[in-house]
Amino acid sequence: MSEKMLPIKEVAARFGIAEAELYYYGPFKAKLEPSLARRLDKCESCGRLVLVTATTPTPAGEGKTTTAIGLSMALNRIGVKSIVTLREPSLGPVFGMKGGATGGGASQVLPSDEIDLHFTGDIHAVTTANNLLAAMIDNHIQHGNRLAIDTRRIAWRRVIDMNDRALREIVIGLGGRQNGFAREDAFNISVASEIMAVLCLAEDFQDLKDRLAKMVIGYTSKSKPITAADLKAVGSMALLLKDAIKPNLVQTSEGTPAIIHGGPFANIAHGTNSIQAIRLAQALAEVTVTEAGFASELGGEKFLNFVCQTGKFNVDAVVLVTTLRALKYHGGAGKDHLAEKNLEALVKGFDNLDKHIENMQTFAVPLIVAVNYFPDNDAEELALVVKHVASRKVKAFVCDPFNKGGEGCQDLAREVEQATRSGARVKPIYEPGWAIPRKIETIATQMYGAARINYTRQARKDIELLNDLGYDKLHVIIAKTPNSLSDNPKALGRPENFDVDVDRVFLAAGAGFVVAVCGEIMLMPGLPRNPAAESIDIDAEGNISGLF
Repeated sequence: MSEKMLPIKEVAARFGIAEAELYYYGPFKAKLEPSLARRLDKCESCGRLVLVTATTPTPAGEGKTTTAIGLSMALNRIGVKSIVTLREPSLGPVFGMKGGATGGGASQVLPSDEIDLHFTGDIHAVTTANNLLAAMIDNHIQHGNRLAIDTRRIAWRRVIDMNDRALREIVIGLGGRQNGFAREDAFNISVASEIMAVLCLAEDFQDLKDRLAKMVIGYTSKSKPITAADLKAVGSMALLLKDAIKPNLVQTSEGTPAIIHGGPFANIAHGTNSIQAIRLAQALAEVTVTEAGFASELGGEKFLNFVCQTGKFNVDAVVLVTTLRALKYHGGAGKDHLAEKNLEALVKGFDNLDKHIENMQTFAVPLIVAVNYFPDNDAEELALVVKHVASRKVKAFVCDPFNKGGEGCQDLAREVEQATRSGARVKPIYEPGWAIPRKIETIATQMYGAARINYTRQARKDIELLNDLGYDKLHVIIAKTPNSLSDNPKALGRPENFDVDVDRVFLAAGAGFVVAVCGEIMLMPGLPRNPAAESIDIDAEGNISGLF
């Protein structure tokens, strides 16, 4: 793979990044020093921003990342300076359902094996900082509990960057007094840690420390919140994150820059790369291409309602990625028959596509549909999708980034570049000052199509506490399944007249949002019956197989 790559200093130089503004991790990876952000902060120019989202995926995904990379490369091919910004892959999905998460074929970010695995250690730093705080909580209780933390109301969980269902519910502190107090605990996956969200939302290192200080780790018996600052943990956590806060620069398979930084889950957190990465890319390029995890009602909604407002930037156009197999899957075709021609299932699947189109049109910015091409696609089915999308007053383009790289996305790139010049501004669907239930209900009815929202007794108690503590003006992030527009993963297509059940609501004060958990959403995923890990290998010469 190295023979295909340029030295990262050459990639950087093409976009005006000085060598002194790079911190090298070998010849092909570098972190961007804060001095670059300080220099660019003085620039008046700000490039346009394109958000890539998708329709409801099949379990294997529909190539949203591959399309985002291909689109950025295509923009460069037509003479528009472009950078793609992406999330860092989590080892959980890499060894779980999907395998590698760096694009595919002729549209990858490189070195893909290193990015997919340990990269520059950012997720390890998040994991360590998170678990340091967890250790300090139990240590504080062991040595007298001066803050009067109620051990039944500790809200901070340990994390690991792996799918491991056995860690969802555990008991710690067994073995006697010297091992601490026995209590129930749990692990989340590392990318679900609030520290990951904080890292991605921080403007700079001081803002990172300020956000870490606000994180609520639990409550006293009188419902007083206890923060990381109360435990005097902020300085040590910040030290562990001193390099992780710096965005990472790599390259695409066509040698253009890619900034990859952070990786919050989109079905649990806000699901996109860091504000710092986007802001740097916008200062360096004419058009930045970024993606938000899963489909429009998850990552897309959170980006447009929350991330844009937090980062104070606009999205100038949205690209909605879909595939024939996703549409047929949501039209009732069996998952083992998605490659077969099936016009009836395809047409039924248009209901799902239409809902995602409506979702993105709600935000009042230009929308283009990208149909990601697979070699087994039928020409008549592709033409039918393009025609249907046109009937919705939206343009669709068949793209082939996997096989053709940037060349396979040039028609899409020309349309996107033109669309970004409209001057449209994102129109959020709720105001942060609204009551928490009103924000939840607005998202669930407008984005999912829900008819009713039900709250458990615990969820109502959670909301009442947040109101009493003054956290009710924060943004709302909904955690739900990515496999359906509803909170029921088995409800395919475009469900109608359904309920959304809010099981609990918890606080992420440092990140600036509250999380409403809907349905059976897992903060710690499990491995599938046949995980990708079974097919991944490396030989004695260092050749990797099964990762991509």
